[in-house]
Amino acid sequence: MISPFKFASIPQIIFGAGKRNELYNIIPKFGNEVLFVIGGSSLYQSGKWNEMTAMLENKAINFSSISISSEPSPRLIDDTVAKFRNKNLKLIVAIGGGSVIDAGKAVSAMLTKNESIKNYLEGVGNKIHDGKKIPYIAIPTTSGTGSEATKNAVITEVGPKGFKKSLRHDNLVPNMAIIDPELMISCPQSVSAACGMDAFTQLLESYISSKASLMTDALAFSGMKYLSENILLACSDGASDVNVRSGMAYGSLMSGITLANAGLGIVHGLASPIGGIFKIPHGVVCGTLLFEATKMNIEILQKLGSKGKLSLRKHAQIGALLSGKYQLEESKINEYCMKLIKTLEKWTNELEIDRLGKYGIEFKDVDKIVERAELKNNPANLSKENIKDIVLNRI
Repeated sequence: MISPFKFASIPQIIFGAGKRNELYNIIPKFGNEVLFVIGGSSLYQSGKWNEMTAMLENKAINFSSISISSEPSPRLIDDTVAKFRNKNLKLIVAIGGGSVIDAGKAVSAMLTKNESIKNYLEGVGNKIHDGKKIPYIAIPTTSGTGSEATKNAVITEVGPKGFKKSLRHDNLVPNMAIIDPELMISCPQSVSAACGMDAFTQLLESYISSKASLMTDALAFSGMKYLSENILLACSDGASDVNVRSGMAYGSLMSGITLANAGLGIVHGLASPIGGIFKIPHGVVCGTLLFEATKMNIEILQKLGSKGKLSLRKHAQIGALLSGKYQLEESKINEYCMKLIKTLEKWTNELEIDRLGKYGIEFKDVDKIVERAELKNNPANLSKENIKDIVLNRI
């Protein structure tokens, strides 16, 4: 029996090497006044931005651009919207990592409003966005957040009372996502590692989520297959291989689609307070916690006996995948669960994912992090002590 489920809309997707060049024929369909939201340096350094601006000028497309060098804050979005509100923009195009894609999504949504984005952030403001926006195209240059396929933009304000909260509406899904693996070849090793671990975290957490469905399971499994085959290569001698980058890009895209429909677990429940209090890349938080969180989930599920069997089986299914097997042998569930744990530990070490302590997080900070952590959709009902141990083991 197939359990009932709902599935959110996704953007029109154009996937493949060189597909960024279709942008120049797409833009006139929306209008000739375009704002580009781009990253701080990588697009410039790769030479791709000069290539793109030359083509835009050749096509007589009127465009402006802004650069985003960190996770978008309320002030950044408000200032950008104020600057471009009266420019009669017809289209927003974001080209960059997850922060850039989220910034473009937020600017697109807030150009239709005459107030601060804080008023519309979940858990911060008291208003709900109506979904009205300027048309928006997302073009990722990293394989991480999958934001090109989601309906929310994560906005960060760092500090003692900081937060990472979402601006969300079904209509804020990009009108179109262009995923060109060639744009990811210049991505630095450390960024590829953290982003790849973030994408795998999203795929695994959505696969084992209490809200998972047959459809999200299929997409998440497919994404984990390609990510697991390519993540180490993308951070070593396969970094310039467009086929390796394609596998990573596909996995990241699937992670965005599945998280939007199945939700996430304790790793992302911790990433929100950690990222709000400390200045630390989101991918690093997820990458550094994934091994410990998965180990803890499995330990708790094993103690539940028959009540934890279904969730334990799903963990084992991914362990089997990582062993090169697509069929789960029921007699080897514990063996495959251990394979999953060991593989994630191996990736964490080989990819040199930073520990939390590198970013100023100390043992004394753990209690306030745990107090603000969320446990939505996690397969195991972890205690505060369980969650605390996950964080402590990665300081």
